[in-house]
Amino acid sequence: MGAPGFWDEQFAAARISREHARVTRQLDTYDRLSRELEDARDLYELEPDLGDEVEAQLGPLRKELSKLQEDALFNGEYDGGDAVLSINAGTGGTDAQDWAEMMLRMYLRWSADRGYETQLIEVSPGEEAGIKSATLTMKGENAYGVLKAERGVHRLVRLSPFDSAHRRHTAFGQVVVAPLLPDDAAVEIDEGDLRIDTYRASGAGGQHVNKTDSAVRITHLPTGVVVQCQNERSQMSNKQTAMRILRSRLAELQEEEREAELSRERGAAQDIGFGSQIRSYVLHPYQLVKDHRTDFEVGNIQGVLDGALDGFIRAYLLKKAANDGAAGDVG
Repeated sequence: MGAPGFWDEQFAAARISREHARVTRQLDTYDRLSRELEDARDLYELEPDLGDEVEAQLGPLRKELSKLQEDALFNGEYDGGDAVLSINAGTGGTDAQDWAEMMLRMYLRWSADRGYETQLIEVSPGEEAGIKSATLTMKGENAYGVLKAERGVHRLVRLSPFDSAHRRHTAFGQVVVAPLLPDDAAVEIDEGDLRIDTYRASGAGGQHVNKTDSAVRITHLPTGVVVQCQNERSQMSNKQTAMRILRSRLAELQEEEREAELSRERGAAQDIGFGSQIRSYVLHPYQLVKDHRTDFEVGNIQGVLDGALDGFIRAYLLKKAANDGAAGDVG
């Protein structure tokens, strides 16, 4: 950063500066935790009777250490940055659309607990209940690196509130995660590859939203990726936001292709992506949330639906890091 001409290339310089700030925060946290641990050890050696007090002091330290260990798992190009999260209702009719809305609530609560800044970009309501899709951005340290653990298909099993016979139904929802790229990110898009449609935004938003075709839907024809935005007041602003989301989604496709290639080289099955079922949320005949990639499970399903996802995320990140490390050793 001190080299002459460092700021001549603004995009690269800003990326390095952000990385420098992130690493500096991690080092500062490590030094502080080391001092606090040493102080606690010295106190216990001097006053063994204060064991309960020392243990109470170690509680917050353990939590911060766990977060620091999580930070060390992120080494991808975009892992330290912001994210775009999309939720799509899958098979299951009205139950699937209701499940998609439940998932949106779950991720909004999780994001608030993590201290991330969240902005809802688009929500498409369902015909009878729930939502067909939703897109939101999450801004905060390691947002993309953390949320990558949630990519895939989520399965809900419950007694359907939409079935007059109250029978058990299975519904599916899909989570797509992409890095939220800056506006000047170097992702080339040919305007000829785009189909741009405008429509009237639905839902709350006042007279302006309901009376003008301000919402924008962009389809990238070569890949079939569709993005839409309806939260801005003007069509131009919605288009700009939609283009940023599109660049992010295309960057994510490139990331997935690289990961798939690495998996093939390692002889390992790819456990992420659009078609894989990663987790089951069973409300009947028993209550259990189980991640099929790690076998991590939780019986308190209401807690999970209220945003308690960190256990699942951490188990996945640790397993992925272990697998990557083992593959590297073999290579």
